[in-house]
Amino acid sequence: MEISELYNRFLECGQVTTDTRNCQQGSMFFALRGASFNGNEFADKALESGCRYAVIDQPEYAEEGNSRMILVDDCLKAMQDMATLHRTTLGTQMIAITGTNGKTTTKELIAAVLKEKYNVLYTEGNLNNHIGVPLTLLRLTKQHEIAVIEMGANHPGEIRKLTQIARPDYGLITNVGKAHLEGFGSLQGVLETKGEMYEYIRNNKGKIFIQNENKMLSSIAEGIECIRYGANDGADVKGEALSCSPYLSFMWKSRYARYEVQTQLIGEYNIDNAMAAVAIGLYFGVDEERICHALSNYTPKNNRSQLLLTGRNKLVIDAYNANPTSMKAALDSLKHIDAMNKMVILGDMKELGDSSTEEHQKIVDLLMNYRFGKVILVGTEFGKTDNNFIHFNTSDEVKEYIKKEMPEGYTILIKGSNSMRMTELKECL
Repeated sequence: MEISELYNRFLECGQVTTDTRNCQQGSMFFALRGASFNGNEFADKALESGCRYAVIDQPEYAEEGNSRMILVDDCLKAMQDMATLHRTTLGTQMIAITGTNGKTTTKELIAAVLKEKYNVLYTEGNLNNHIGVPLTLLRLTKQHEIAVIEMGANHPGEIRKLTQIARPDYGLITNVGKAHLEGFGSLQGVLETKGEMYEYIRNNKGKIFIQNENKMLSSIAEGIECIRYGANDGADVKGEALSCSPYLSFMWKSRYARYEVQTQLIGEYNIDNAMAAVAIGLYFGVDEERICHALSNYTPKNNRSQLLLTGRNKLVIDAYNANPTSMKAALDSLKHIDAMNKMVILGDMKELGDSSTEEHQKIVDLLMNYRFGKVILVGTEFGKTDNNFIHFNTSDEVKEYIKKEMPEGYTILIKGSNSMRMTELKECL
């Protein structure tokens, strides 16, 4: 079936699903395939569960005479192409966000600011890949005035593909750091892949929002119209952190006044994320006071820069993911928090390839310099480093240790890659 005809069928439905456990009445089901699943096998169930149409790409699953079964060459590509057609048909202003660290928090802050004036669609959770981006685009309606789309990648070429699907008018790269080195090969590989967004924006005469002091990003931004935010005089929007003990407070200046914002974000590293939201809010004409209101009322979630007070301790939970850049930033932030007793519980950083042992050792060396009250390292990668800290292979082992020791009166940073299950530790602290 041609994409234009498939799109007309989609307009009858208004929404899509790829999961038979979540079939809204009258929706369109796409039978995606993966290494361990085949959506074609569930097409019948999708129709029985309330879907109007089931899009499949294996003829043997088609039922003769069943007009509700739609056969295409490739379900994923059909969904992506249909999402692009939907996006271009509606013509919604679109901001794309990527980066090594902070892209989800930045996306949330930008959406919070823009919602003060506009009807905004933005990426839910972490749906930022080749499946999540088209699913987000297909949620667009005529009522949405701006879309904020998060894009993630762990291999070269992925951001290029996502920009071709979403066709953003504006782009933002939060930063470039050492993450997914197993897939990118090097920091230069990370820069080139994230830079694929700039490439699209440049070729299509769009604009980017850029951290003014980030020389690495500036080096690949030539030929693009830039709106700059930062601390130096060259920035279009200037601001700086005032304190972070533990919550970030910062100031920023417009042409007319100076504003101070007390956020609910842990970590001074969030200043760039907040300033990006300020810059975008101002560009789109959001009132200065409304920008401050949105940023001060934003509450972080999903184990990103969260502060949790238990009956015994104060937990700084930043354990959705971890890489050398974000790990160092979190440790720097803890170092500057005004607290008597500090504890660090760090889990392995994944997908670092041949650089893994070296990067874990750098974190250990940093910990030795910072001299926190107690340090617990978790995982086999940290186990390969040279250190005298407490070490366990799994988070389950740490739980047993905590239950015996019952630490109390600490400010505790919990961080590690998601697969290390570090967030489970908060239950016993």
